[in-house]
Amino acid sequence: MAGSGHLPVVAALGTAQTLAWASTYYLPAMLAVPMAKDIGVSTPTVFAAFSMALIVSALLGPYAGRSIDRWGARPVLSGTNLVFALGLAALANARGPAGLFGAWVILGIGMGSGLYEAAFSALVRLYGRDSRNAITGITLIAGFASTIGWPLSNLLEHQVGWRGACYAWAVLHLLIGLPSNLSLPRPRPLGQASGREQAASASDAVPLTGARSKRAGVLLATVFAATWFISTAMAAHLPRLLQSTGATLATAVAVGALIGPAQVAGRLLEFGFLRRLHPLLSARLAALMHPIGAFLLLFVGGPAAAVFAVMHGAGNGILTIANGTLPLALFGTKGYGQRQGMLMVPARLAQASSPWLFGLCLDQWGSGALWVSGAVGLLVFGALFAMPKPPDKPESDACPKHPSSSS
Repeated sequence: MAGSGHLPVVAALGTAQTLAWASTYYLPAMLAVPMAKDIGVSTPTVFAAFSMALIVSALLGPYAGRSIDRWGARPVLSGTNLVFALGLAALANARGPAGLFGAWVILGIGMGSGLYEAAFSALVRLYGRDSRNAITGITLIAGFASTIGWPLSNLLEHQVGWRGACYAWAVLHLLIGLPSNLSLPRPRPLGQASGREQAASASDAVPLTGARSKRAGVLLATVFAATWFISTAMAAHLPRLLQSTGATLATAVAVGALIGPAQVAGRLLEFGFLRRLHPLLSARLAALMHPIGAFLLLFVGGPAAAVFAVMHGAGNGILTIANGTLPLALFGTKGYGQRQGMLMVPARLAQASSPWLFGLCLDQWGSGALWVSGAVGLLVFGALFAMPKPPDKPESDACPKHPSSSS
């Protein structure tokens, strides 16, 4: 369990992450329409620029993770606040498509170095295997990014226009995000473990190696890509999806509001009961929640909408934590940041394409698109079920060789 000494770091990282998500990932939902109208492009063009930012972030992620492995989190994450501020200021000054796409490329650089994967890498660089509760802690705080970001962006847009809103978010990165990330402690030199970690090393699972490690990497990249595909598809299309099952617009909006609290509830469950389980077991349980909710919604219709939203939100909340804890449990701390960045490349690409692909499914099949998201959710469960679990002891200890045996 994370000690009380972790709390200042969790609070600082959680605050910086809330700001980073609110001012980038959740920004287009509130500002895309006025942005498009003022610049003279279509709203889908704004979302295309946002998708380009996600692709840039995917390509940059492994390099950012390697930088955190080498130098620690403080220089990398504090640098992203400057990049975010620059990108938001550039967005505020965009006068045409070139300026719009250029600004989102800059923001994509910040996103590749400054969102959850970088924060998880920062915690592992600081605390090693004693990071699970700290990872949960920052996701609990940053889970409110949309709750804070959407109303604040909307308020700023009405008060000072969308350009003023972008400038305001840029200033917040300099006044809040930058000091929060600069307050992070310096990590221990590479290879130097804390006394607590040395004492616990005998009971830690042994990281996967060789062919089992490669197999786990492919399966885990599949899990992350499928999870982000579902999450982004629901974020983009949930009201319309619920209406296709017979719910009214008012009901769809009200039900959609349940997802945020359900995500936080799922993370609290991970922080409490599920932390006693191996991260692989808790991820398998979470992976089943969206498919079960989707099939209930398909067969029951509108009356099951609230149940679907709660199950999807809770499962997604737990799987967000699994993005950080599973690589740690399966592969250990060595090279965590770079590996995390590599594992998330397919996820970011799936995230960039998800709104368009799931939108086509919704146009073609209506509520039948739930068969697609449900099947993808079952793919997540299948990949997690096939995941090799690290042995409790080194294989040479667990399966000693006998003189008479031959291979």
